[in-house]
Amino acid sequence: MIRYFIEDTDFKFKKKKICTEWIHSVLKQLPQKSEEIAERNNPGFQKLSDNPIIYLAGDVNIIFCSDEYLLGINKQYLKHNYYTDVITFDYTENFVLSGDIFVSIDTVKSNALEFKTDFKDELYRVIIHGILHLCGFKDSNSHQKKIMRELEDFALQCKLAFAI
Repeated sequence: MIRYFIEDTDFKFKKKKICTEWIHSVLKQLPQKSEEIAERNNPGFQKLSDNPIIYLAGDVNIIFCSDEYLLGINKQYLKHNYYTDVITFDYTENFVLSGDIFVSIDTVKSNALEFKTDFKDELYRVIIHGILHLCGFKDSNSHQKKIMRELEDFALQCKLAFAI
């Protein structure tokens, strides 16, 4: 079950049901799409199995919060003293997604201005970024960041089929 919460912000998230449907749609298409991206980015890529990994959404909490709230989490749990747009705590087991995704509405707004993009597009990019982390995708190096960005772009294209 995907649930949405608000902490230390007056932000209102109104499209919960449709957002959840979009996330489920992306998760259904993710095995094939991630394999296509892996093949394109890794010459000589070989599949590990003919049975693709199927991701199911278990207990996922998406918490919209302020910069200060997320900074406190970043300091307390990750020992980082800087602002960020998203922090994901992954509790996934056996491909059933479970975790907490904290999204700073303040930083999403700042990023939308900086990157000259729509606030909603940036918000959904950050949400799916957290979901991708729960699926095991990383963004620690430039190669991983490139794959993550392609998957985010794919998910945002999928969003066009939904009224969000």
